[in-house]
Amino acid sequence: MLIAPSILSADFGNLARDVQAICEGGCDLVHVDVMDGHFVPNLTIGPVVVSAVAKVATKPLDIHLMVQNNTFFVELFAPLKPHYISFHIEEEKHPHRLIQKIRDYGIAPAITLNPHTPPEAIEFLLEDLDMVLLMSVNPGFGGQTFIPSVLEKIKRLKNLITQYNPNCLIEVDGGVGEKNIQALKEAGADIVVAGSYIFGNEKGIPYAIESLKV
Repeated sequence: MLIAPSILSADFGNLARDVQAICEGGCDLVHVDVMDGHFVPNLTIGPVVVSAVAKVATKPLDIHLMVQNNTFFVELFAPLKPHYISFHIEEEKHPHRLIQKIRDYGIAPAITLNPHTPPEAIEFLLEDLDMVLLMSVNPGFGGQTFIPSVLEKIKRLKNLITQYNPNCLIEVDGGVGEKNIQALKEAGADIVVAGSYIFGNEKGIPYAIESLKV
């Protein structure tokens, strides 16, 4: 299992320290939640802060856009050269065009699905994607409880991926911890995003990351 700690749960007063801690603690990606206050009710960080994160991080960035104007934000963050940029299918009228735009920047394109959105909604986009991010909470805030029905959704998505694009990875974000990591693995998840579980773990960041590497 690949681990992508979400810096949304980091201490922003000591952001460089926390980014270094997850990279040294064994993470595989640094997950960056970008929220615009419109698509979701929260407002997070822009390219100035993410640029600072990129300078400190020794692992690739995984940027998750939760915004209304996807193209604008892709153009804003592409110069930082993240490994992934994911956008929500619920907010994009021309997904093929945006996928190609992301790939033209040399970045791996990914699509995110809210908990209520069926995997079949992106069936005919899978051939063009490097990753699909399934939200296992409603997006906008950290520390929420995992929605169990997402496990069945992972299995359905895995079947579609096997049919259309076996190289496409499945990432799951929301309420992830050691209590459900084995079930996520068995369902077919390849990458998990965890925020409060990692940064707030009493046993420390390295332990938290290692406990998810099933």
